[in-house]
Amino acid sequence: MRETTAPASATPAVTTAPARPPRIVSVDALRGFDMFWIVGGEHVVKALEPLGGGVAVAAVTTQLSHVQWEGFRFYDLIFPLFLFLVGVSIVLSMDRTIATEGRGGALLRIFRRSALLFAVGVIYYGGVSKPWPDVQISGVLPRIALCYLFAATLYVLLPRRGIVIAAMLCLSVYWALLTFVPFPDVSLEKPNAGKRTSQTSAETPAAMLANATGTVRGTFEEGHNLTHYVDFRYLPGKKRNLYYTNEGLLSTIPAVATTLFGIMAGWVLVNARMSGQQKVTWLLLGGAAAVALGLLWGLQFPIIKRIWTSSYCLLASGCSAMLLGVFYLLVDVWRWQKWCVPFLWIGTNALTIYLVFNLVDFNAVAARFVGGDVKHLLDTTVAKGAGGLVLAAVTVLLPVLLVRFLYQRKIFIRL
Repeated sequence: MRETTAPASATPAVTTAPARPPRIVSVDALRGFDMFWIVGGEHVVKALEPLGGGVAVAAVTTQLSHVQWEGFRFYDLIFPLFLFLVGVSIVLSMDRTIATEGRGGALLRIFRRSALLFAVGVIYYGGVSKPWPDVQISGVLPRIALCYLFAATLYVLLPRRGIVIAAMLCLSVYWALLTFVPFPDVSLEKPNAGKRTSQTSAETPAAMLANATGTVRGTFEEGHNLTHYVDFRYLPGKKRNLYYTNEGLLSTIPAVATTLFGIMAGWVLVNARMSGQQKVTWLLLGGAAAVALGLLWGLQFPIIKRIWTSSYCLLASGCSAMLLGVFYLLVDVWRWQKWCVPFLWIGTNALTIYLVFNLVDFNAVAARFVGGDVKHLLDTTVAKGAGGLVLAAVTVLLPVLLVRFLYQRKIFIRL
């Protein structure tokens, strides 16, 4: 009996998702390194000062605090680095989602994740525990949600050239708005307003604007710029500085550009035609070019984190790309991975440790073990400040041990 083969048209088509590429460990490690400073790493370094760390420790601790307004320090890199890595992660995950669920399914997932993260952010800042307008709907997590929403949507809908153009438009449009659009000449700065100020104590926009004597444009002073004016007029809910906030409406535009730059870095990492060394070179040189452009632009458009000026965005994105290049070289090219294991614990459960650090007073928990007389004993018998250093170290160690527990049991809590 002769064997026959069914025609191709009669064979049912089977659609398979592309094979999952090897995990790029350096991305998780860098994310964990970034989060380490958020959950208290800076307090450990600052606790060295009473021990007589000298000029070197003083210089480092200076870098672990934000610039009040204009300028740039290492701590001003923490948030944009996280957004940059959100962009990298979009590249590492979204192509597979598109292949398995289609563009419509990918967009639905993007919207669902963004909405959930935004809601978690509102809860993080107190939810509805206070009456309106003292409910905060702006902040770090809501901004991450919005940047992910816009950047991931653009990634699904646009070709690569479109992503590059979108990033450039974000920076140039934001610069043009702050430089040329007039707004009422009224100062909104409220020094030391802080997080606890109630919005019910704020003057109404009508009362504030009644004192305006004209309009102004192209100013970048705190409380006297278009970004803060737009927050004052149109951002609902509680604002950190009473009339404006660091994660407001207009400044979301350049923040989206930061995430898009992360997407471009992600393209480098997944490029199969490049060697590991070539990828490192591209990240380092591209980052250096962005830093140079940011510094140059900063001569006209000052580098200011709290309103995310375009020059700041370029500078921070360039530093992020260079840091990613260094981590990729060490962790994925040279395979030096033991040193970064704690960062992997943190980076693979970044949202978890961020939320838990807000909900649990780890400093109070640590004090139960090494506070009081224990701290006093260390200060008096070891060295002045030793007790504070141990307390700060245990405060950081506790959340790190928590994510280590989750990592070892392969529990990764993501939205």
